[in-house]
Amino acid sequence: MKLNILKTTALAAIFFSGLGHAQEQKFDNFSPRDQHGVNQFESPKDSVTTFEKLKVRVGGAFALQFQGVKHESGADQNNPATKLYNIGNNFNLPTANLDIDVALYDGVNLHLRTFLSSRHHNETYVKGGYLQIDKLDFIKKDFLGDFMKYATIKVGQDEINYGDAHFRRSDNAYTIRNPFVGNYLMDAYATMVFAEVYYQRNGFLGMAGVTNGRLNQNATGGTSPSVYAKIGYDKQVNNDLRVRLTGSVYNAAQTQRLDFYDGDRAGSRYYYVMENAAATSSANFRSGQVIPDFKNKVTSVMINPFVKYQGLEFFGIFENASGRNFTEVDRRTWNQYGAELLYRFGNNENLYVGGRYNMVKGEMADKSNVEVKRYNVGGGWFMTKNIMAKAEYVNQKYDGYSPANILYDGKFNGVVLEAAISF
Repeated sequence: MKLNILKTTALAAIFFSGLGHAQEQKFDNFSPRDQHGVNQFESPKDSVTTFEKLKVRVGGAFALQFQGVKHESGADQNNPATKLYNIGNNFNLPTANLDIDVALYDGVNLHLRTFLSSRHHNETYVKGGYLQIDKLDFIKKDFLGDFMKYATIKVGQDEINYGDAHFRRSDNAYTIRNPFVGNYLMDAYATMVFAEVYYQRNGFLGMAGVTNGRLNQNATGGTSPSVYAKIGYDKQVNNDLRVRLTGSVYNAAQTQRLDFYDGDRAGSRYYYVMENAAATSSANFRSGQVIPDFKNKVTSVMINPFVKYQGLEFFGIFENASGRNFTEVDRRTWNQYGAELLYRFGNNENLYVGGRYNMVKGEMADKSNVEVKRYNVGGGWFMTKNIMAKAEYVNQKYDGYSPANILYDGKFNGVVLEAAISF
């Protein structure tokens, strides 16, 4: 514990030492982490360079929630295995991120994110990072210049670019892009070793990637490469209207441990909901999420429309996933549907209100067919471009689970408030 405290203190010192220079550093082809990053998806592609010499930008994020949620279960509350945790109105664990960006060379940038405090881990740990290459001038001036004018190469261990929902999710303390407090029910997010190639031109986007599908790396066998791709169109039609439509696919043919839908080690925002009375925060960090239990194989497809007309904004999800765990022979199928409708208004759209509907249904490993529905209603206020507050009402219901499952006829609802800072 003493070592962990020393590590956190040292990192915090680095963290705050960079505050005075954070606003002075401009990085090419990186998405901003403040309000200007809202509704950003892939990193922008611009051939104009501002690189002069190696420079480092230190930033980060903080988030804190007040949770006033109650839960119920139809399972036997006299049975210790299905007795619900006693939750009340209180504050959650504050979370913190440390971000380090480095401009290494003209067209070559590095990003690293560390979780200083998160729900699952009680120690500081690296979430992930990647090298982003927008020019190949380190090989030769203007090497493949006509291609690299529109292309980007990313290599590292970090969240892979499957679907568009991961651009609107909370990443531990970095929550400014998420208009609500919680992430989607079936959260396709995992940090894997990957390589991705992008091509963006005149609004059209193409991306191909490869990974080994593993969250934790080792030299054991039994893993085949996993491949994924995205194609889409994103266009600011005029000053009032922006339209975007993308389709993504991910396929893991064989892996020894697949964490595709349960790879977020930061944990769910809804603490202890529908958890057993003996639960601990670190061991039960996926409260309220839906895990299809695909550990060996999976094929997933996600389609995402996005439309913004003046202050009115719509984002949608249709996802189909099929896979199996190690004990199964046949694949099972899950579908996810999601829709967000927001209205942004005020000075520089610093205020918003809206709602989100999210539903998943599919077959469990025990052959039961289940359905989970959630809706959120809320709003937010950007006090400055780096500081925001948001509030939501959440309601989630479970159907189809067996009476022996703690989720049998389960539901939770209530109000969650969140304050967030990002820079």
